[in-house]
Amino acid sequence: MNIASIVARQRSFFESGATRSLAFRMDALKKLQRAIRENEPLINAAMRADLNKSPFETYMTETGMVLDELRFHLKHLPRWAKSKPVKTPITQFRGKSFVSPEPYGIVLVMSPWNYPVQLCLEPVVGAISAGNCIVIKPSAYAKATSHAIAKIIGDTFPQEYIAVVEGGREENKTLLEEAFDYIFFTGSVEIGKTVMAAAAKHLTPVTLELGGKSPAIVDETADIPLAAKRIAFGKVLNAGQTCVEPDYLMIHESVKDRFIAEFQKALNEFFPNGDYSEMPVIISEKHFARVMGLIKGEHVVIGGGSEAARRFVEPTVLVDVTPDSPIMQEEIFGPILPVMTYKEIGTCISFIRSRPRPLALYLFTQNNSTEKRVLDSCSFGGGCINDTIIHLANLRLGFGGVGHSGMGSYHGKLSFDTFTHYRSIVKKSTWIDLPMRYHPYREKNFKMIRMLMK
Repeated sequence: MNIASIVARQRSFFESGATRSLAFRMDALKKLQRAIRENEPLINAAMRADLNKSPFETYMTETGMVLDELRFHLKHLPRWAKSKPVKTPITQFRGKSFVSPEPYGIVLVMSPWNYPVQLCLEPVVGAISAGNCIVIKPSAYAKATSHAIAKIIGDTFPQEYIAVVEGGREENKTLLEEAFDYIFFTGSVEIGKTVMAAAAKHLTPVTLELGGKSPAIVDETADIPLAAKRIAFGKVLNAGQTCVEPDYLMIHESVKDRFIAEFQKALNEFFPNGDYSEMPVIISEKHFARVMGLIKGEHVVIGGGSEAARRFVEPTVLVDVTPDSPIMQEEIFGPILPVMTYKEIGTCISFIRSRPRPLALYLFTQNNSTEKRVLDSCSFGGGCINDTIIHLANLRLGFGGVGHSGMGSYHGKLSFDTFTHYRSIVKKSTWIDLPMRYHPYREKNFKMIRMLMK
């Protein structure tokens, strides 16, 4: 079935009202939950094939996060789906005001390759909860996972409700020619611009989850062993192919050498005897060549090795990096940590503010005034104080960017909100009709209105 036919069938199914009831949505969430649990071996095999992800990391960063999102929605959706009363001003006496949630309609979820299960299915959970029909477009780079998602969804839901379209650029182009009611895109800034331009032709609202160079700052008061361990975690997770990875480090010059020693110690603990068999690899030969190219000409103090045959890049630390270095010009998306030193925290703030607003920021400090100064000065999507990555795992925190790092946010209740249009409604009584608003305008009515509306 071609893309236009899929969208047309979904439009017909949506307009039948079938997806709107709470019972239908709850049942769909339970079906997806059951399908993911039953197909965990298939997901694990696909993730191993695409990225060499272990079952542990696959569950921690992919499957488990989707199941947690499903659990949260199943618990709270009955309350979210209700209309909510709000106060009615005296000028609208006698009436009742309420906010009524409704689904947008047919939504497109375009997902990336780096977390091909989590970043595909978590938005889908929100779209299901809100009562939409959904077209899913997985990334062609993660082929095995794309096939697995297509099988899981295809075996669980009819295409007129949820459909998966596999393929590459041609399929993306065809999809963006359709008039969807909402588009949720996760990927690069450049492709995000293309998606937004296509959506504008149909006045389709969008959520764009993009990326950027997310800084980590370590000041002289930080717990250096813990900072090194947690930044190393953020760098080796998924081989650094994480949109909120600590992309580069700005560290106080007095603790740089100690930090590097502790970073090496952390890597030795993560990978005893240098066994990197459980560390993920770079997604493709093209990206492997790009990542390795960023190391050339730089001062390597940790790592630097690679295995081209399996697209593996060793965790690497670079020092004496300058703002003009090639590695500081693009998002790394690899397990490489460029390090720059500073003397005063204002230098870090000025540097971060001079660049596009990042998706994440990580500050390691035990100084409350430094924490306040950074938070009051730097704009970013989200982040952590004294840790990395983990803020996106709290379902009560929205996840999203700002400026070039994206627009809109989701997770938990915000996932439901993202795919929901909230209608504002006033229900007026018919037994009384205050005359003051009608023609002919009279002075006494004018005085009454001025008294009430002030």
